[in-house]
Amino acid sequence: MASLLLNSLAAAIYLLAGLYLLWTLRLGDEPNRRRLFAAVAIGLVVHGLGLQQLVHLGGAVELGFFRVSSVLFWVINALVLVSSLRKPLHNLFMLLLPLSALAVLVSMFARSSGHPVVLDYALATHVLLSVLAYSLLTIATLQALLLAWQNHQLKHRHPTGRVRLLPPLQTMEALLFEILWAGYFALTLSILSGFLFLEDLFAQHLAHKTVFSLAAWVIYSVLLWGRHQLGWRGYTAIRWTLGGFVLLMLAYFGSKLVLELILGQP
Repeated sequence: MASLLLNSLAAAIYLLAGLYLLWTLRLGDEPNRRRLFAAVAIGLVVHGLGLQQLVHLGGAVELGFFRVSSVLFWVINALVLVSSLRKPLHNLFMLLLPLSALAVLVSMFARSSGHPVVLDYALATHVLLSVLAYSLLTIATLQALLLAWQNHQLKHRHPTGRVRLLPPLQTMEALLFEILWAGYFALTLSILSGFLFLEDLFAQHLAHKTVFSLAAWVIYSVLLWGRHQLGWRGYTAIRWTLGGFVLLMLAYFGSKLVLELILGQP
């Protein structure tokens, strides 16, 4: 009951904060950051308490397909909130808050598809690095989508209205690559730590995840090399960012979807 109440309240807070942000955007006004940040912070506290009730089972954790989605959005929102205190990232909440509310609600009512896992120090480190990498690269993807919209508006001569609420294009691109570098570093450490638990690639059902994770790492490597050596920017950077994200999501959520929801395996 406590889990249901806390998660429902968190979803409601996220939805209300998201509606406030969208409403101010529709009016062409800058949102009150203090109110927005306060609402998100309260939502994170309530969401975190609800997650603890939902995921933590005695000495183990349950990280099934839907539960881990809720965990990821908690981490993503926390990272964006902290980063927004110094950098203009709060506009990402337009996309994040409705998706977070959906993830919280689904995690409550969908059938649990995972099995409790006891995390020792090494495995917990790998899980934390993976969650951090996925979270940072998800933020980078949302930033790329916002950058694509800004590019489109400016190229079609719509420099006023809602687009004026965003930072300059160069600032947006610089933010994108700062986040990409952080996510790439975390992904590299996650992949390296993952090999410590790799005994039998096929018996552990890790072939799919390993191949797509490495492919995503290659995509991000090429993108960052292209930025440094060739000055890639604009739609080129956006396309490579989205391509890497698709592969990364296939690596984790694709494998969990097939194994847990279709095949019924842990």
